[in-house]
Amino acid sequence: MTQQNTRLGITLMIATTFVFSAQDVLSRHLADLYNIPMVVMIRYWFFAAFVLVLARRNAGSLAAAARTRMPVLQTLRGLVLVAEIWVMIAAFTLLGLIESHSVFASYPLMVAALSGPVLGEKVGWRRWTAIGVGFIGVLVILAPGVRVFSPLALIPLTAAILFAVYGLLTRYVAREDSAATSFFWTGTAGAVAATLGGVWSWEPMTAVDWGFMAGLCVSGALGHFLLIKTYEVAEASAVQPFAYLQLVFASVFGLTVFHETLRANVVAGAVIVVGAGLFTAWRERVRARRG
Repeated sequence: MTQQNTRLGITLMIATTFVFSAQDVLSRHLADLYNIPMVVMIRYWFFAAFVLVLARRNAGSLAAAARTRMPVLQTLRGLVLVAEIWVMIAAFTLLGLIESHSVFASYPLMVAALSGPVLGEKVGWRRWTAIGVGFIGVLVILAPGVRVFSPLALIPLTAAILFAVYGLLTRYVAREDSAATSFFWTGTAGAVAATLGGVWSWEPMTAVDWGFMAGLCVSGALGHFLLIKTYEVAEASAVQPFAYLQLVFASVFGLTVFHETLRANVVAGAVIVVGAGLFTAWRERVRARRG
């Protein structure tokens, strides 16, 4: 059993959020020049290869990693994640990193809200209050701006819903399947879906952009590797709050690389959403300790 090291886990989570933020920068750059399905398809090819190597190492063989009692749900998880990536990258190109991540940060609240009816978990009044406050924060982000309830504002919200569904499905299949099995199905089912969606829209890429694509692939695999190591050395409840630093890193990249603007309502709404999310995570940790 791996010895718990919370300080190392926090450091790894911070590194993970930075790498994933860099991945978002590369995703937006490539999606500004090429079609999104093709970008996601190439990224998934590399990710699938990484998953196969890791799954074989952790499970002993690919056959063992693929063994599941819930192949339909495992496949659905892979499809949902691909759809979420498509939608989120579209949000990056249309709204920018800052606004997209500010709205996307609400997905843990959605997981908490749906964990009761979907997973049968008990959600107390304190967490329901935090969930309500968090969604008020989302409205603060969206409502005062010029994009009031426009279709563009719904794009990152849709991505957050999809990722929440993915998270719930992951928690559900974890009751029967190992982490190695879920990781295997995430990569393989996702790669098939991404290929079917992107192979018809192939575009020639410049040598420079192939370099950016290589960076995107490596950052994706590195980010997942760091995340796995994070959960190996520390409890999820201890490090999860630091995942919100991705919003900070994404905002810095948005301001410096893409010259996005930082609107006051987005900052205020993001603070509300993150605060509600941190409270929800703390309450889940308290409940888990009592259990």
